[in-house]
Amino acid sequence: MDDQYGAAPEQPVPEAADEKEMLRIRREKLAELQESGRDPFERVEYGVTADSGRIKAGFEQMDGRECSVAGRMMTKRLMGKASFCDIQDGAGRIQVYVRRDEVGEEPYAEFKRTDIGDILGVRGTVFRTHAGEISIKAAEITLLSKSLRIFPEKWHGLRDQETRYRQRYLDLIVNPDVKDVFVKRSAVISGIRRFLDNRGFLEVDTPVLQTIHGGGSARPFITRHNVLGLDMYERVALELPLKRLIVGGFERVYEIGRCFRNEGMDHRHNPEFTMLELYQAYTDYRGMMELIENMIKEIALKVTGSLQIRFDGHEIDLERPFEHITMVDAVKKYAGVDFDAIHSLDEARAAAKERGVRFEKLHEKGDILNLFFEEFAEKNLIQPTFLMDHPVEISPLTKKKPGKPGYTERFELFIAGCEYANAYSELNDPIDQRRRFERQEALRAAGDAEASMIDEDFLAAMEYGMPPTGGLGMGVDRFVMLLTDSRSIRDVLLFPTMRPV
Repeated sequence: MDDQYGAAPEQPVPEAADEKEMLRIRREKLAELQESGRDPFERVEYGVTADSGRIKAGFEQMDGRECSVAGRMMTKRLMGKASFCDIQDGAGRIQVYVRRDEVGEEPYAEFKRTDIGDILGVRGTVFRTHAGEISIKAAEITLLSKSLRIFPEKWHGLRDQETRYRQRYLDLIVNPDVKDVFVKRSAVISGIRRFLDNRGFLEVDTPVLQTIHGGGSARPFITRHNVLGLDMYERVALELPLKRLIVGGFERVYEIGRCFRNEGMDHRHNPEFTMLELYQAYTDYRGMMELIENMIKEIALKVTGSLQIRFDGHEIDLERPFEHITMVDAVKKYAGVDFDAIHSLDEARAAAKERGVRFEKLHEKGDILNLFFEEFAEKNLIQPTFLMDHPVEISPLTKKKPGKPGYTERFELFIAGCEYANAYSELNDPIDQRRRFERQEALRAAGDAEASMIDEDFLAAMEYGMPPTGGLGMGVDRFVMLLTDSRSIRDVLLFPTMRPV
């Protein structure tokens, strides 16, 4: 049978052996190896000359050639004088045929004592079995590292969601599709950098710890700087330092960085997340529309191979031009309420009460318009849509829209009922900006923990003169969710925030 190179059934785990006993046996095996001078943890290198992907993709050139691979043993099938195992490396899996007469009687006995999860080095010859599977005929097997724990569910998968998030390393080992998500995440971030670098943007770094909470409407994390003796905020956005650089003469800047918001957690929100923010002098929010639409299309095509993608049960068409609608028109279309015909706060409150939209005492007319949008319209924006012209009350860093009092030159990009990007014609009037900050301070005093603080240094920078500027922020994690059809942000974060067990 061993000459047929056929795959035999995997050896079952003895029913009588519970997990504690199996763990004890593994540690005994390690102790025996160490006592005999063969401690697997002492080895510091292994000469790898190929991987599973290269061997399979280039089999015609590799057939009959000797190579060395290394990886984790995921299955083992014992058949007396010959056995099979599967080695998983960074490129995938490959079958290894281990024959006693090829590797030697003592090494073969040692191989039979290896455990699922052990890291092995294999030197041998590439060939194809009679069953047609590309494999390696081993001439030498080397134990490179010992696994002391038992893989879950007899190594056929890790399905408990909480365990997968807490033990991502294990998730990556036993669920091959998970690794592909994070390979695509890396490709998305590389694609963003390439797209912006090719358009003359400069990548920069700005402080994570800040003395002012600003740049976004969000509840911050607060930490203590012991040497300076003051409380500091972990940034909720990248905006204000980047706009200082526009004042300083850098005309196109961007940053891909971690931001932190001390808020609720759900399938779209994690307390720490990755943001892209960019600023370009001498353009406006329409310039940002063109940039983000082109960037999304270019990266989606490179990462997925198509501009027709499926996400959360929806067929999303990224190829056709993105739609445009104002917030007022969206509310009129999906809620049947025309805010152009509402001229006072009392009228806005009356409309909200009539439609069951809950609001707070501190909310102005523009806040209530936004509440209507979130309640009735947001979920209906399935195909890529630029939601435009937000009320000034919810846009403290945005230029007002000429000829339309109370509204700003701002858009949010919605896809499948979720926001993916937020962009402005940036406010560069320091006097108006101070008034907006003062309103935010009043909201903070009234109990709004998400309202911004007055940033005097930023105002001073603006007073030196800031050119007309377009700015944009995009949630990188949500973009990865879109391109991998992932339903939870935790599925695209290697180490999501979890409650301690």
